[in-house]
Amino acid sequence: MLKEYLGEVPIGVSNRHVHICQKDLEALFGRSELTVMKPLFQPGQFAAEEKVTLVGPKRSIEGVRILGQMRDYTQVEISRTDSYILGVEPALRDSGDLEGTPGIILRGPKGEITLDRGVIIARRHIHMTEAEAEQFGVKDKDLVNVVAGGDRPIVFCDVLVRVNNEYALEMHVDTDEANAGFVVNGQQLKVYR
Repeated sequence: MLKEYLGEVPIGVSNRHVHICQKDLEALFGRSELTVMKPLFQPGQFAAEEKVTLVGPKRSIEGVRILGQMRDYTQVEISRTDSYILGVEPALRDSGDLEGTPGIILRGPKGEITLDRGVIIARRHIHMTEAEAEQFGVKDKDLVNVVAGGDRPIVFCDVLVRVNNEYALEMHVDTDEANAGFVVNGQQLKVYR
């Protein structure tokens, strides 16, 4: 399965979060801009002060942070464990691929909205620039395997490579995946073809 060593990549553990469009932000918060709390590792991206409640058929999850920049669509990224709590069946998808995904209710301080789609479990992926892709010997949309060593070694298979010169080198996994391998933010993982 692990054929050729390509290099190392730092990991970023992605907690549940929401990407939001202008219209939905205004409905939930009564304003048109997000408030920056802190920048994230990816250039231009940030954790916003604004948080929402996810209201599912079974239960709710409060305090879910919105991440900026603004998007053209609203997308809710959760883990499989979150889906059990909420009572929804999200699809495993690449970010932005929302066709046929379930919806959910979002509640903010100024109102609530019902999304008819947009709840996903994000597919594990690596962000990299064109120069880094060349260094690794991969191209956009390639699939690679990533090994996390340590006390509980794990192999992440079929990790999607996403190439864009606006990215910083980082692999993203959700909290369930990180917990399974005892993986923490910034840890260096080995990439294989």
